[in-house]
Amino acid sequence: VPRNSKGGVLVTEEELKAAFDFFDVDSSGKITLGNLRKRLGVFYKNMPAKEYRFLMNNKSEMTLEDLKELLLENEVKNFDPVAEAFKVYDPDGTGFVDSNVLRSIFENLGFGEITDDDLTILTETGDVDGDGKISLMDFRKML
Repeated sequence: VPRNSKGGVLVTEEELKAAFDFFDVDSSGKITLGNLRKRLGVFYKNMPAKEYRFLMNNKSEMTLEDLKELLLENEVKNFDPVAEAFKVYDPDGTGFVDSNVLRSIFENLGFGEITDDDLTILTETGDVDGDGKISLMDFRKML
């Protein structure tokens, strides 16, 4: 995991901007608790309110500058963001993306009904090593 100058997880300004834009669902220039719930609820169905507040640094809204201040020079040491993200797609810990979870996430993000053919295309796209499944290593290379 690349590190920043304080030894924490390296987060670039481009990554922060992309994340901010994803969570700023109404393009207001702010992330609200409601925005966060709307986006993360797709991935984490039963996340407690206190976790949302923690992620918002106990604020009701956050600007891009707030996010930069919070994350650019973080000191988070024992954390692998890609492995943590992968767990959402592999809730049973099989080592591979669960196709039903993948379908559900894309549908809940507003991509409409994901057919079996769509799922095959998504899997083939993410399957970097060609074994017919998306592993953590495939997921890392894809990102």
